[in-house]
Amino acid sequence: MSILDLDRLRAQPLCREPFDFVIVENFFCADRLPAVLADFPDISRHGSFPLASLSSGPAVMALAEELEGEALRSEIEAKFTIDLRDRPTMITVRGRSDDKDGRIHTDSASKLITLLIYLNQGWDSGVGRLRLLRRPDDLDDYVAEIPPVAGMMVAFRRGENSFHGHYPHRGERRSVQLNWVTDARVVQRELGRHAWSARLKSLNPFGRGERVAL
Repeated sequence: MSILDLDRLRAQPLCREPFDFVIVENFFCADRLPAVLADFPDISRHGSFPLASLSSGPAVMALAEELEGEALRSEIEAKFTIDLRDRPTMITVRGRSDDKDGRIHTDSASKLITLLIYLNQGWDSGVGRLRLLRRPDDLDDYVAEIPPVAGMMVAFRRGENSFHGHYPHRGERRSVQLNWVTDARVVQRELGRHAWSARLKSLNPFGRGERVAL
């Protein structure tokens, strides 16, 4: 049985202003979400980490297989009118954020499509909510705000104006991020950078992962 509810993605219109994006609530089939939450890797550090570098349970690995599968790719291609057939994918996860996370950015030019799924059981805080922005210098000038509750998904086309960010939150903030990228060198570079970062952390346990958080 599928984990992702692609019918919900299919039903949501693509928003085009100020950049292309789609938001889907309850993107998981309801009976599959508890297992994914239970199998999420234990991440004690801030930062973004390749999923392959962490120990995850079978439900999360099944989720990764669907994220990188043809069915989801086809839906994203249709939604954004983009050909992703020969584009590599990269999955990263976050478990925690701190008061330096959330600064406004567009994502790097090597990322074609970013897809984020949040995995937090409830979210009462007014901060830590991703905002899709009209401008690069104002977190309060936004077109959409996404609470990072379990099952919320947002996907967007990276562009020079795909500004997004959030007010900083300190504590647990779990997410899975899928990117279709320009070429395999991007994936290898990110994995290599993580391996080097992990080596530094073994020498300095207070080191952090990549700083920009979504």
